[in-house]
Amino acid sequence: MVSKITFKGKSYNTDLSKPIDISIPLRAGEENVNAWYVSPVKIEAVRMGDWVGDVNEGGSVNFRNITFNPHGNGTHTECVGHISKENYSVNQCLKTFFFMAELVTILPDELENGDKIITKEHIVNCLGDKRPEALVIRTLDNHISKINKHYSNSNPPYIHHEAMELIDSLGIDHLLIDLPSVDKEVDGGKLLSHHIFWNYPENTKTQRTITEMIYVPNTIFDGGYLLNLQIASFENDASPSKPVLYQLNLAL
Repeated sequence: MVSKITFKGKSYNTDLSKPIDISIPLRAGEENVNAWYVSPVKIEAVRMGDWVGDVNEGGSVNFRNITFNPHGNGTHTECVGHISKENYSVNQCLKTFFFMAELVTILPDELENGDKIITKEHIVNCLGDKRPEALVIRTLDNHISKINKHYSNSNPPYIHHEAMELIDSLGIDHLLIDLPSVDKEVDGGKLLSHHIFWNYPENTKTQRTITEMIYVPNTIFDGGYLLNLQIASFENDASPSKPVLYQLNLAL
């Protein structure tokens, strides 16, 4: 299914039958990606007296309860409600779902204190004069173990506040990254990059989203893509999400 898209005066073709899923699925147990000291995902059959919601245990249907934390148990998309006193919902803030995106790969710089950061220079070098609606950041090294990594108490890389100021100034509304947060794991509650991206509370940009803990395979090349950002309809600051990329080709 080839579709034609026009963006900033240029036309592109994309094949919607060839999605590139960059989400990490929610799976029960310890092998799922995990952060912020939350418990593993639980997927358990409902039990009511003699009745069980598991066909393999004699039930008529599979009928399960699922327990998880969207911020700590997998790929998720969050809105400004993550840091605001006001009750913003990602289901209300994210109104459209297709965006022109740029995928970039960055090796974070290591500081003397052991922190690894994504710098303003990284963003400048990766984007040049490109101004996408969404920015997808893949960090190195990009081992497949990211899909079941436990990040708690590991001080993962993060986005330096000056880099986030540049991202904000470029008008990027949707930021996706393969790390558990755009901010340092332990920063005294400042969350500088979150606040800068959403301009909260001075000039809050409620249309913006941050998607964390994605995984982009090494077989996917850097460059421009069409992004379909899918969420579940949770009235919450964050939802499990399924970001999907589609290759773009200039239309003749």
